[in-house]
Amino acid sequence: MAESGKTLISIVIPVFNEADNIQPLHSEITQALEGRFIYEIIYVDDGSSDNSLSGLIDIAQNDPYTRVIHFRRNFGQTAALSAGFKYARGNIVVPLDGDGQNDPADIPALVGKLAEGYDIVSGWRKDRQDNPMTRTLPSRIANCLIGKITGVKLHDYGCTLKAYRAESLAPIRLYGEMHRFIPALASWGGEKVTEMPVNHRPRTRGKTKYGLNRTFKVILDLITIKFLSSFSTKPIYVFGGLGGLSFLGSLLGFFGVLYYKFISPEHLSMNRNPLLIVSLILMTTAIQFVLMGLLAEILVRTYHESQDRPTYIIDKIYGSTPQREEEI
Repeated sequence: MAESGKTLISIVIPVFNEADNIQPLHSEITQALEGRFIYEIIYVDDGSSDNSLSGLIDIAQNDPYTRVIHFRRNFGQTAALSAGFKYARGNIVVPLDGDGQNDPADIPALVGKLAEGYDIVSGWRKDRQDNPMTRTLPSRIANCLIGKITGVKLHDYGCTLKAYRAESLAPIRLYGEMHRFIPALASWGGEKVTEMPVNHRPRTRGKTKYGLNRTFKVILDLITIKFLSSFSTKPIYVFGGLGGLSFLGSLLGFFGVLYYKFISPEHLSMNRNPLLIVSLILMTTAIQFVLMGLLAEILVRTYHESQDRPTYIIDKIYGSTPQREEEI
């Protein structure tokens, strides 16, 4: 990258019970970046219960360009990345997993790809080293579903290793498991997104924290993303539409009641005709949907006008990142 000598790169790494991986990963990162970029490394300890925090503090004490953010308890990967993004000072932000499966040697290539005019470069674990049935297959299904619903087609939304221009992250607020949807959220805002294959390595130390239950969470977040993208400022359209369908069903039921009362040879009475009850229920449901839509409109306006509130609580920040001579 032509401006790499003047560009500060922030490496953000969420860590949860990865005591055995921390030091080897840190050595790989510094080896990949030292002498090539001005950089800072931000580790976010997500309430680890092993010796991860003590190992991270030791690294921060010996490396003046490393900071450690420690959460009071486990808030999840999305919250950890959100905190890392907030405290990152770099023009370019590169997150990667703390389990050692992402290869830090890919970082220069990702950053270089940004120079081609992109705002986000997403890593693609083309040769993924995970369990095919519990990790790879569900991930492929989820990626296909995400691409179809969001309209932003990437092979690997779940790969943490990405390169972002800092301004692309600024307007995005993360909740749930939504860190994987950042490329789609940014693309909707006009950012240019691309992807490139990256090296993926098998886990050699520690235990994975991911399982099939994560897929269900991703689907729920995907529904939320679709709602936010299409109806975040007009929820009355959703609830009003459902109310309209209920009202239509109520009318059909009411006409059925009239038919059986006055036209049909069976001449069912009002008390014997179940369509009357169905019609009344659907009418009540229609009114409730419209009222829910109005309440949602009020909540949406309150949300957009409210103050930002983080989804995590920081216990302490260790280390500092002083300016280097090139930045002065």
